[in-house]
Amino acid sequence: MFHESPIKRKLTKKIWVGDVAVGGDAPISVQSMTNTLTTDVEATVAQINRIAQAGGDLVRVSVPTMDAAEAFKFIKQQVSVPLIADIHFDYRIALKVAEYGVDCLRINPGNIGREDRIRAVVDCARDKNIPIRIGVNGGSLEKDLQEKYGEPTADALFESAMRHVDILDRLNFDQFKVSVKASDVFLAVDAYRLLSKQIDNPLHLGITEAGGARAGAVKSAIGLGILLNEGIGDTLRVSLAADPVEEIKIGFDILKSLKIRSRGINFIACPSCSRQEFDVIKTMNALEERLEDIVTPMSVSVIGCVVNGPGEALATDVGLAGANQKSGFYLGGERQKERIDNDNIVDTLEKHIRAKASMLDEENRIKVEQLD
Repeated sequence: MFHESPIKRKLTKKIWVGDVAVGGDAPISVQSMTNTLTTDVEATVAQINRIAQAGGDLVRVSVPTMDAAEAFKFIKQQVSVPLIADIHFDYRIALKVAEYGVDCLRINPGNIGREDRIRAVVDCARDKNIPIRIGVNGGSLEKDLQEKYGEPTADALFESAMRHVDILDRLNFDQFKVSVKASDVFLAVDAYRLLSKQIDNPLHLGITEAGGARAGAVKSAIGLGILLNEGIGDTLRVSLAADPVEEIKIGFDILKSLKIRSRGINFIACPSCSRQEFDVIKTMNALEERLEDIVTPMSVSVIGCVVNGPGEALATDVGLAGANQKSGFYLGGERQKERIDNDNIVDTLEKHIRAKASMLDEENRIKVEQLD
């Protein structure tokens, strides 16, 4: 049971990254970035496919050299998810990956040199319908802005972003999105607020260099959650010192918690206490591992006792309320005659959850056909 979010998103300009819409009324897309050597084509393709399988809508690939650009050609041929090339300073790399079919360029126009080089990249992007992401980072602000502000501030990030925006405006290019990332949550949030008030192009959200899997997930959830709750943001990346697949999972978890977008199972589980009639933590670990392949939006409650179990089960697609030896079982908010043996909870729940997912998929298919 997925209820619509009360959040009202700012309506931004819609652009297309490959076949994925970003901005406007498009769903907020979730992306990650490869951490393999781009010149290792096999490893990079494998990681991109894992990211896509986890639900990643877009994948960014660092292209620091011409050798990497040549490798990008073969990477692009072997994947289906849209690819964003991350490029700094060398405009020739941007032109080369554009030739090889890149779906978006992450490049700051002001950092690639003379006016003729900037114009060459922008003209190429326009000719091939390739959007650009302006990516400002608190750790790499222009030297004069560092001197002007003394340290990274929201105003400094905003001013840097607007410099690059002004270049694209001057060249009459409007197919771009912007990010103003910082590792400090408040700094990033304030910078995005300033930018959102100033431009209508889509915004790419992120708390950069957020940290390891646990701390980084927390920082990202807080920072992105604040912005998303204010209707700011059209695509996001959770930046972790961890497997890129985890970034996708956490990104969807953030959107899911705000009822913005749902993919897979939304588990509602108690932290467990001495009232529990079965091992809730062990059960949840097993279910999450077994059911990672389910992408159907659905909710499952696993509560270890009868205090909160029935109430939570009434609001979920599949629910379990712990009881002595055999626990109460609910489908679609209705209690079933069947009770689940506490010694066989994982196997039985998995069977019912998969069956419910199939039923929901069929219902959605019929709705789509009726709309058509």
